[in-house]
Amino acid sequence: MTSYKHPLKRFVGFAPVFSDAATERKGNIRFIKIDTESEQSLATKFQIRSIPTIMVFKNGQRVDMINGALPKSQFDQWLNQAILK
Repeated sequence: MTSYKHPLKRFVGFAPVFSDAATERKGNIRFIKIDTESEQSLATKFQIRSIPTIMVFKNGQRVDMINGALPKSQFDQWLNQAILK
């Protein structure tokens, strides 16, 4: 039997990782959260199918994206690579 975990519960576990990364990189990178239930047009436009979905944009163009929560060390590694693209 598979246990179901509501997508927002997965994000709640990732929220401190996201918040820490935003604090550590303040002034260098802008971190934005979107409520996909109230902003359904944005969710559709950016093809957000799971929570959390993290995207990196440079000059208005998406350069990388991941779906799902990561431990802080893996998220930092991914983010550092993504911002170099």
